[in-house]
Amino acid sequence: METAFDALVVGAGFGGIYQLKKLRDQGLKVKAIDAAGDVGGTWYWNRYPGAMSDTESFLYRYSWDRDDLLSYPWPRHYVKQPEVLAYLQHVVKKHDLRKDIKLNTELLSATWQHSQRVWVVETFTGETIRTRYLVTALGLLSKQNWPNFKNLNMFQGELYHTGAWPENVDLRGKRVGVIGNGSTGIQVITSIAKHVKQLICFQRSPQYSVPSGDMETTKSYRDDINKRYDDIWKQAKSSAFAFGFEESTIPTMSVSSEERQQIFEDAWRKGNGFRFMFGTFCDISYDEQANEEAASFTRQKIRNTARKLTPTDFYARRPLCDSGYYQQFNREHVDIVDLKANPIEEFTADGIRTADGTVHELDVVICATGFDAVDGNYTRISIKGQEGKTLKEHWAEGPTSYLGVAVSAFPNLFTILGPNGPFTNLPPTIETQVEFISDVIEEAEKRGRPAQPQTNGYANCDHAEHASGHLDDDKRCPQEGTDIESCVGAVVMATAEAERHWTEVCDELSKGSLFRKIDSWIFGANVPGKKSTTMFYFGGLGKYRKLLETSAEDGYAGFDLQ
Repeated sequence: METAFDALVVGAGFGGIYQLKKLRDQGLKVKAIDAAGDVGGTWYWNRYPGAMSDTESFLYRYSWDRDDLLSYPWPRHYVKQPEVLAYLQHVVKKHDLRKDIKLNTELLSATWQHSQRVWVVETFTGETIRTRYLVTALGLLSKQNWPNFKNLNMFQGELYHTGAWPENVDLRGKRVGVIGNGSTGIQVITSIAKHVKQLICFQRSPQYSVPSGDMETTKSYRDDINKRYDDIWKQAKSSAFAFGFEESTIPTMSVSSEERQQIFEDAWRKGNGFRFMFGTFCDISYDEQANEEAASFTRQKIRNTARKLTPTDFYARRPLCDSGYYQQFNREHVDIVDLKANPIEEFTADGIRTADGTVHELDVVICATGFDAVDGNYTRISIKGQEGKTLKEHWAEGPTSYLGVAVSAFPNLFTILGPNGPFTNLPPTIETQVEFISDVIEEAEKRGRPAQPQTNGYANCDHAEHASGHLDDDKRCPQEGTDIESCVGAVVMATAEAERHWTEVCDELSKGSLFRKIDSWIFGANVPGKKSTTMFYFGGLGKYRKLLETSAEDGYAGFDLQ
């Protein structure tokens, strides 16, 4: 089966849903595909117990539907996985998007054919799609990172990864092992501890986590948010991290010790990891003395509850928050295995053997081991550009992009949350990128010679010989008297120089960050064998948006539009 579209969007999560709507509203013929059985993206797959956003509910949604902002319910300060999924399903239904979404359709490969200026996309279902524009909304955290332990497949119990959690898993009364204690691991442990017979947490590096501050919302609180929504979104989109609070401009050591402790205490009580790290003082993420002050405060809080979980390294991973994580380790049936002191040797039929010879007998093992983040979902697919190289080959020395949305040598390809996009709250960033991508495409359509998809699947000019696909690359159009390339659709691509410069900017911004001194998925260090590299822009969303505006005002500087 072969079909043709002006634009194909791959992914139906937060990014793909909005991108489909934007391009469709611009008059293009658009289709979105997704490997999942329903819309939702990350929130479709991550159904593990306790899954929730670490962004407060009033900002974990779209800003472009003001009526929905004012009326759609969110009962607590943080949204849980079922609520996010239901919200995205609601948006799709409200805007009649489902008719243009094809589910259970996974991208197999995409190849750029320059003579016709189209992407030829193959899916695992055997369908061929020809599209002038290809927009990938694959998600930052999508490709599961399975641990490479010896004899993993020998385990006879239940084995799950949190990034592909099946429905109707019952853990009650079972002996459960959880590997990993990042954001996902913390949420799982907190959620299941009271229900299982035994819980063993296999942890390599103790984490800094602060209370989330989650609670039910009151009517007065919701009314206040509704009154201020315009200002809230204006502030979020002009801030660094877009989490809905004013980031601090005060250096840690510029205040007295007593005042410093009070500021930390107030933030701890209010909750949210990003607020604690960036709303208290301005230099915690890059000044070692400031970082130690925040770390020391947090360590004392942790020691008072769970001494074994006290971290010792920099407070410099993605800021975490929880709803009672440390308290779970006061339960008699919950224990910790320190994987630095006592590594996992192998899996057995009955459980996990550690280096000290102990076999931890388990009914269930949960791998909360995260993802091959940012570029992992791209490098596993054959996406081949105009030079015949795949993205994986293009990124052999590390993933690169221009502004996080385009890659040189890959015409008419756009990435939502691609490499070196902003390190921020994702919905506002997704909106920013979707709107910019849509504007670039609209400009390309104005400058180029727009093509109309043909019923036989050729998205090129209307002339019969071209539509039939019978003209060779060196033939001239009999009606236009010019090369075939002049009769087909517009082409837009990031320049190699712009991509190189943006990569340098992102790398330079990250050099002073203490985040770079910690093994973390933020730099790809969580995947064995993966080269540690800069994968985010650390300049903040507000500055990023201004850079996009400047590019647009300069005729989309950094792009080659034909």
